[in-house]
Amino acid sequence: MIESMKRWKVERPDEQLVASLTKDLGISSVQAKILASRGIIDSEEAKAFLHMDSSSMHDPFLLYDMDKAVSLIKKAIATDKKIAVYGDYDADGVTSVSVLTTALERLGADVFFSIPDRFEHGYGPNKELFLDLYEIGASLIITVDNGISGIDEIAYAKSLGMDVIITDHHEIGEEMPPADAIIHPRHPQGAYPFGELAGVGVAFKLACALLGEVLEELFELVAIGTVADLVPLRGENRYLVKEGIRRMRVTKRPAIQALTRVAGTEQATLTEESIGFMIGPRLNAAGRLGDASPAVELLKTEDTAIAAALAKELDALNKERQAIVSEITKEAEEMIAQMYGDTVPLVFVIGGEGWNAGVVGIVASRLTEKYYRPAIVLSIDMETGIAKGSARSIDGFDMFVELSKNAHILPHFGGHQMAAGMSLAITDVVTLRENLNQQAEQVLTQETLTPEVHIDVPLSISEIDVAVLESLELLRPFGMAFEKPVYMLENLTAKTVRKIGAAKNHMKLELAEGNLSLDAIGFGLGHIADQLTPGVELSVTGDLQVNEWNGNKKPQLLIGDIKSDEWQLFDLRGVREAARWLPSIPPQNTLFVAFHEQTVAHFQSSMKGIAISLFGQGTVANLDNLVLLDIPDEERQLEELIASVNPDRIYAHFHTMESRYFDGLPGRDQFGWYYSFLKKRGGFDIVNNGEQLTKHKAWKKDTVYFMSKVFSELGFVKIKDGFVSVMETVGKKDLTEAPSYKERERQIELEKRLLYAPYIELKQWFDTVRNGIVDREEQ
Repeated sequence: MIESMKRWKVERPDEQLVASLTKDLGISSVQAKILASRGIIDSEEAKAFLHMDSSSMHDPFLLYDMDKAVSLIKKAIATDKKIAVYGDYDADGVTSVSVLTTALERLGADVFFSIPDRFEHGYGPNKELFLDLYEIGASLIITVDNGISGIDEIAYAKSLGMDVIITDHHEIGEEMPPADAIIHPRHPQGAYPFGELAGVGVAFKLACALLGEVLEELFELVAIGTVADLVPLRGENRYLVKEGIRRMRVTKRPAIQALTRVAGTEQATLTEESIGFMIGPRLNAAGRLGDASPAVELLKTEDTAIAAALAKELDALNKERQAIVSEITKEAEEMIAQMYGDTVPLVFVIGGEGWNAGVVGIVASRLTEKYYRPAIVLSIDMETGIAKGSARSIDGFDMFVELSKNAHILPHFGGHQMAAGMSLAITDVVTLRENLNQQAEQVLTQETLTPEVHIDVPLSISEIDVAVLESLELLRPFGMAFEKPVYMLENLTAKTVRKIGAAKNHMKLELAEGNLSLDAIGFGLGHIADQLTPGVELSVTGDLQVNEWNGNKKPQLLIGDIKSDEWQLFDLRGVREAARWLPSIPPQNTLFVAFHEQTVAHFQSSMKGIAISLFGQGTVANLDNLVLLDIPDEERQLEELIASVNPDRIYAHFHTMESRYFDGLPGRDQFGWYYSFLKKRGGFDIVNNGEQLTKHKAWKKDTVYFMSKVFSELGFVKIKDGFVSVMETVGKKDLTEAPSYKERERQIELEKRLLYAPYIELKQWFDTVRNGIVDREEQ
């Protein structure tokens, strides 16, 4: 049995609906299952979803205050007023700045941009920066990807005599800032058809309204910001990203070419995953460590040499960011070990002096991923007495709600269910830790503390081929609200299992479903290979890919999780040296059993530090792994042991001091000849003359001793001091009546069944024993 690492929550799409979509749209069952599981169940709706065009975009003037904002901006341009575009330091923010400044420059505006420093100014509108903008002559401030929460700051800018236009997509509070125009897709007085635009999407809408057309080259930047900000990839967002990625694959924009080069990815095969894991982090790196301006300069430059230099700069910053994250994560884990030992708390609240506030959110994510616990990681400033940090959570623990219960010690906090940011006095950190752990006891259960994987695309191997996997490109981009599918394949058998990689920490399987097979690889799952035997029935989840090697393409499953309800038999027979098989045995919950004292003595020297239990001595508890070091004298003993332990895995080593299987039992003709020999002689000295007899008859020495013992037990002979003498006739008796004959017969049969049977027969015998145990338990 193999327990899955996560709770599998399986939702199966309606089969009739899948068949209908497959027929109506002319697509594969895999594509149809993905659409159906995402709630796209109408054929016409599915066609529109799969084949989006520019009609998916809405008129920008449907946004509330758009006409007012355009009028104000054009008036500023006409009167040569200086315009400041005020952005944010993340990927959404820098792409928003790049989009809007590009449009304004096309209109001949006197425009520049300003981005707050994460460490000096924090997020969003800042009075100090607004004063700086005023002093260098800005008459109009246009915020992008921020501003909706800056009530006091916007009022301050207005008091200086500047006009302010807010473009934002974050949550709107109870009070709106006193700006001249507020463009927001969810404006309470507006009626825009799509409310989930990213900050860059809102900036793009303003750019389109100003230009009176769609500047197609901006799609590339909109796609980057939209993917990086994790907004829902439905409706207008989907079209913006889909079109943006299509153009990114062939664009001449120096920034895209330079970023893909330093990221080591192919421009022609860019996807939303490339943006999310390669391009986005590099654009974010500048703002995480300091000034985000180089990211904007890179996105806007038309000079390939400058682009190359800036991309290398951002790549270096990203590597520095990665190193900082790794170092803080290491320190955080050491701190956790010191604070908690082997006990994992319900909520982590930890902090370190001098930890980089720009990356503590990433560290919190790593801790949550590793321990599956809500985590708050704080950067502590002893001079100010303030701790600033970020939180990440798990399903079942609404971080924003739980932090709200501590608002009295959190002067600044915000976020949502799964993530939040905050600052508090250092003296209140312990209180926050204690409070959150007490609160967690009320909402978290053992079930919610086990990570869950949502599976909604169950497949069979027969549905999978290279053409089908390549056709999934039509469904991209995947992301929020249209998640990348997690595939599940059930009731497969493992034809082959092997560890791969220099450290043997990865696993490769050949999965079979009838006559069909599928290659599968599990990175970091090498330890599971030790728990699998060929032919075991299992189920797997993961991602499907096309693996290309030497020009050949094959489907391949990248394993995310694996489980099996079937118990495992590991055949260690014939592997004599314990050093060769011992490393494959899981050290936890394992019982090593011997049926004979001489076996214990034999293994004690080679298995130092491992306790060996002698059958019948001590209490045997339910354990996961049972290692059988030798074979018993009777099947009953093994049945009793299995009934007691009921293991998930049995390791059959079955060492024997002296095998009888190949000696076999002497035939009746041998017994007859030997008895006649004894009767003619009247007796025989087997100690002194036995060797001559065995050589003469080409028997083994043990054969003469064995037959003599059988005759003795039947009363045919008497043995004294090694001399065998014939007794008077005692009547006919069958050889099988002799205890030693029965014992030899039983031993040979047991060796045949346990020691020399093919693996499949041995597995079937154990199945019979285990099934009998299960049947008795159910009665």
